[in-house]
Amino acid sequence: MLDLYNTAIQARNGASGFYNDNIRVDTPSGPVIVRIPIAGADTMDLRIWPEQDVLAALGPQVAHAPRLLHVSQEPQFQVHEFIAGDVLDGIAPRGNRVPPAVLGDVVELFVQLTTVPLDRLPELPPSWPADADTPAFARRLSDVTGRVYDTFREPYQSLFTALGIPEDPLAPVLGRWSELTPRPFALVHADVHRKNMIYRDGHVVFLDWELALWGDPVYELAVHFHKMSYYDDERQAVLDGWVKNMPAGYSQGWEQDLDTYLAHERVKSAIVDTVRYTQLLTGGRLSTAEEDQLIGKLTRKLNAAGEIWEWSSPVSTAYVETRVRQNGRPCKPSTT
Repeated sequence: MLDLYNTAIQARNGASGFYNDNIRVDTPSGPVIVRIPIAGADTMDLRIWPEQDVLAALGPQVAHAPRLLHVSQEPQFQVHEFIAGDVLDGIAPRGNRVPPAVLGDVVELFVQLTTVPLDRLPELPPSWPADADTPAFARRLSDVTGRVYDTFREPYQSLFTALGIPEDPLAPVLGRWSELTPRPFALVHADVHRKNMIYRDGHVVFLDWELALWGDPVYELAVHFHKMSYYDDERQAVLDGWVKNMPAGYSQGWEQDLDTYLAHERVKSAIVDTVRYTQLLTGGRLSTAEEDQLIGKLTRKLNAAGEIWEWSSPVSTAYVETRVRQNGRPCKPSTT
């Protein structure tokens, strides 16, 4: 297996996320994906488990996930089954309708995740919230967002201020956590979006389980809706299927709580992506078209959060681009 790793390192031009590079390597028995952690990647999400341990626990309950073929701790890498098909973002990028089967497959996944037993999953971190303690779970989420803001506040202060990110960006959210309805916890993927979905043979395979958590299924739904940008009828179809098919108790009180989680995701996205996109935009590696796309995405994310922060008016793409380029790339803070 070390030969696969060495081959992948030499050909390290595959698809990359924020935490891992994914390199296709052809072998005599067929292609595989070698997944290698990105050294020095800033942690901006709540992460509690090694991804390989989650994949090993999915078992027969979750039908559409890649098989884990090998794990190495030194050097660190995983080998995953290669899923032939189309990345959903490639055939139906944001602003386009998804194939109808996707909607049902998403609901099926979320229902199946409630059947994965906790005792098959890795051990939970110390003092993890007790089952159904949704306020404590939500505070874990916002604690991470708060740490990201505090980590980057000094080097990005002028840019944060120029883009309308307030001094206490989580204030509109924190007071709402105590109002969340208690619900049974389940395994949540926590990152189901178009780039983590492979469409093949009329169905979806769900990739990238590195952010999986034991927590509130309504949070799963909120993250998915936030990242998918569905058409209204697509969103409603997923919501209707989710409410109809989730086991008793898991959807209780979702109406108010979905909006509360969405408010957090919008605030988090504005903070995190201001940092990430600024690093990408000032790194000198993007084409003009890619830069324009990122500026447009960041503008939409800021304006979505601006509604939570009660801005008096939205910002324009031209304004965002000017501010990002004027501030340049701040020095990277120490995260140790």
